[in-house]
Amino acid sequence: MKNGFHILPASRAGRNFLAFAHCAALCLAVPAGAAPTGPQRPPPAPVLEHREFDAMLEAAFQPPARGHSRAFIVHFTLPGASATRRVNWRLGLHQPGGRLVHQWRGRHVLHGGSGQAVVKWRPPASLPAGIYELRLQAGDIRQHRPIAIGQAQPLLPASATVAADGMAGPARFDGLGFDIVYGNLHSQTNHSDGGGDPARCRGSQAPGAGAFGPEDAYRFAQQHGLQFLLTSEHNHMYDGSEGSDPHADPLAARQLYRLGIASAEQYTAQHPGFVAMYGMEWGVISGGGHLNILNSPALLGWERSADGEPFADVVTPKNDYAALYAVMKAQGWLGQFNHPGARQFPIGGEALAFSEDGGAVMALCEVMNSNAFSQRLDESEPRHSFYEEACGKLLEAGYRLAFSSDQDNHCANWGASYSNRTGILLPSGTTPTAEALLDAIRARRVFATMDKRAAIALTANGNMMGARMDNSGPLTLQVHYVSTAGRGIAALEVMEGVPGRRGDVQPLPGVSAMQHSFTPRPGAHFYYARLTQDDGKQLWSAPIWVNQR
Repeated sequence: MKNGFHILPASRAGRNFLAFAHCAALCLAVPAGAAPTGPQRPPPAPVLEHREFDAMLEAAFQPPARGHSRAFIVHFTLPGASATRRVNWRLGLHQPGGRLVHQWRGRHVLHGGSGQAVVKWRPPASLPAGIYELRLQAGDIRQHRPIAIGQAQPLLPASATVAADGMAGPARFDGLGFDIVYGNLHSQTNHSDGGGDPARCRGSQAPGAGAFGPEDAYRFAQQHGLQFLLTSEHNHMYDGSEGSDPHADPLAARQLYRLGIASAEQYTAQHPGFVAMYGMEWGVISGGGHLNILNSPALLGWERSADGEPFADVVTPKNDYAALYAVMKAQGWLGQFNHPGARQFPIGGEALAFSEDGGAVMALCEVMNSNAFSQRLDESEPRHSFYEEACGKLLEAGYRLAFSSDQDNHCANWGASYSNRTGILLPSGTTPTAEALLDAIRARRVFATMDKRAAIALTANGNMMGARMDNSGPLTLQVHYVSTAGRGIAALEVMEGVPGRRGDVQPLPGVSAMQHSFTPRPGAHFYYARLTQDDGKQLWSAPIWVNQR
């Protein structure tokens, strides 16, 4: 027993476990071209995991042609619902600074688990031009999106943001000493409920029933221009069931996880310049929340077979986040909060609660994702979800989190549903490897972008984002931004919070340029930059943590 958990012998031995896992995976390897990616399974159980309510706001950033109304579309989904459901929603338009300008309310009836409400609006001529914010609330869902009203003056014109070489390729910073790699840290394959053929994919797949596995995902992502991909399989589906199948083979479940690790290692070795990663999405939505464990060689879970044998290598109680964080800290594993909600990740009955163990291991928070069930292959997915408010609550609770932007792919379109990416900064000249990426994540040198041809970073008195620093006297924050597509900057905000305060993150007053100097109040603070391009796509730097003396 360790930290209250049953740990099977295979996961006790550190490197010995890795060697065993690699051997077991090789023994299970399927010849190239073979149809199945893992062991054969009985007919899959019905999918239940993704039956949570969701709401997404679709709104064009730029105003329509003169004389035309704007259309705001609110998408509602409740997968698997058979009965009708009524949803109350509220949409507000807020000026820069937060004042409410206009509000719409409604009640929508969902039929067959989906629906949408369309709001048409023509702004009055008296409304000043600028970058406004739409704020949606539907149940526990809160979404914020910027829109331009009138001909707003850009903070920086497009010509000022082009990279030094003027080429429309991957972005890079001059003079900061870092290379940028772009990828996706949240996706599924047929090792759980992903890998669906986009031609027929309508949502999550029955566990193990998808057409495509991890190697297919890595190949697709690399061909689409990504430099890394994490396939993060649901930890409780390795028994081939959405619920729990007591008749499944625990050894086969553990071997399937090891097969995934071996597949990632082999693909990376054979494809220099691309990093294939394999991990798990731990937890369930109901009563808990999903988080990714990025670098565990062991499968974690709570399910057991009929004779009591765990399906996982490391037994972790369902929805017990304090206990999970303790195990992750003991093993040196890193985590990412996936699509966080206001009532998720509870400890002792408190949602979005902090623990010292959690603070040591949770390094990332998804701030924006494209739709998890998108079939798009041309980066045109219009349904996006934003989680900045929940990420802010986690930061205020005391977590040290950088932002990520992922696709949570369940259809076989890894990286292709939209142009959003997670960007990671590696020291110049560093060869991209899984360990190099993990080192950068530990340092929180990560940013989130809706535009794969743009990048953002924040420095404070020369210290790179992600750092913890002591300061006395003035603090100079410098936002670094580059767009190889030549985009301009429509709006820039530096957000400020206090770790441990459990309040709300707010814009820092007076920021009107890429550099801003001021003297913070004594105490602990964090700052991050949020930038809106002239096409409405947003970028988020990682925070920097400042202890002002």
